[in-house]
This record gives sequence, structure tokens and C-alpha cells, in this order.
Amino acid sequence: MIVSFSRRIALLTLVVLSAGSAFAQGDRPELLLYCGITMVRPMTEIAQRFEQRDNVKITIAQGGSEDLYQSAKKSGVGEWYLPGEPSYRDKHQPEGLLGDFVNVGYNQMALMVQKGNPKQVKPDPRELLRKDLTAIVGNAESGSVGQESKSILDALGIYQQVLKSAAFLAPDSRSLMNAMKKQEADVTLTWRATGFFPDNAAFLEVIDLDPHIAKPQALLLIQLKSAKYPERANGFMNFAAGDEGQAIFRKHGFLDNQTAIDH
Repeated sequence: MIVSFSRRIALLTLVVLSAGSAFAQGDRPELLLYCGITMVRPMTEIAQRFEQRDNVKITIAQGGSEDLYQSAKKSGVGEWYLPGEPSYRDKHQPEGLLGDFVNVGYNQMALMVQKGNPKQVKPDPRELLRKDLTAIVGNAESGSVGQESKSILDALGIYQQVLKSAAFLAPDSRSLMNAMKKQEADVTLTWRATGFFPDNAAFLEVIDLDPHIAKPQALLLIQLKSAKYPERANGFMNFAAGDEGQAIFRKHGFLDNQTAIDH
């Protein structure tokens, strides 16, 4: 089912405001993280450790990166925003909601195929146009996976061709992976870390792309100007970017923030 952009934002904002209404009911300060789908697993683990260390409660609102930003802007609550690529900070910085940030690692795109690569898909995004393959891609209007797919395919001059031939567009990486596991497609272009999640790795296989084609994208954990607890928010950012947080990111298949990136 395809849900319109405005309805997605309305639904996500309703969830955020419902969580916000409960903030005053607990004994601990409650903080809110807007987190892109792909990074939810490492950030959940990092949040749990920080909660124990700092006696706070962290709620995670998850979704596509653009949807999350619009929800944060509309609701006016929250401490942090973690989109799937830095272009969202560049795009929205002039609006005044986004403050300081830290780099917590890198996202990188890859092709994802069924386990064992039965269709012999090559490490080339042009494989998405093969007539004997069913391909799916992310929606550039809702999340980082779609936005980065568009960037890569535009650079190759094939984005519109891929859109026309794709079986359907998905709002985020989780939707892409779920469809792949249901064998609704033979190949997709998505964030490579998702292929290493245990529940995906049993069914799917990562086909790495040349980093000059699929450039690693910095994951920026950004403090929001709406933060009620800026000092605690800053402490969490340092924790996520520090040794313990980075070990968690590596465990979940991400490149850490010490990775040398060829610019």
C-alpha cells in the first residue's frame, strides 16, 4: 500500500506527540530520537546502555529520513535527528531546527539479492535494468535509501529507466528488505548494513559496489534546537561517537567514524 507523503507525516507526528505527552509521567527525563530505519538497531542498543548509565529514558521514532525531519519540525519536540545521509542536514540547515552534530559512522549502498545469488547479479547498478530480473528501489521522497539510490542512478544516467522498470517503490530500507525476504523481487539497491542483520543475512546476500559509485555517506547525529535537555543530549552524542558506541555500530555492519574515506 502506498501512503501519501502528507499522511505519513501526520501519522508519524501523531506517534511523536503521543510519546511526548507521556514524558511528564515518568520519574526520569525522557528524550526523543528521530532515527532513520537503517540505524534503529545500533541506536536502540546504544540508547539502552546510555539509559542505564545516565538514568534517562530514550524514545526512538523511526521512519524515512525526510518524513522524520518533517515530523520533528511539525511537532516541535525531540532531542536528536539521525538521517541516513548528510544531504538532509545540508537541505534543512537553513530552517533553524538543526544544531550541533557528531559523526557516528557511515552508510554505504549495495545491491541485495537472494541468498546464493541464484540469478548471478553482477556488482553494477545497471543490473537493475536486466529484463530477466524483478527489481525494486526506494522512494526518493520519503527516505535516505531512495534519495541515495536516485543519486547513484542519476550519475549513471539510468534513474528514470529504473523507475519505469521497477516492480514498485518502497518508503525505506526495511520495506525493501521485507519484500526481498518474501521473494517479491530478485534484486534491490539498499544500505549494505541491512544485509548483515541476522534476520536478513539468512535469506539475502550483499553484492558490494565500487566505492566510487556507492560512496560511503556520513551518519550525522544532530542535536535539535527543540531539545529540552541539551546537556544530556550532548552527552548521548559523545557516547554514540565514542569507543563503546562505535563498537556497536561495527557489530551491526556499519563502517565506524574512523573509516578513511576517499573524497
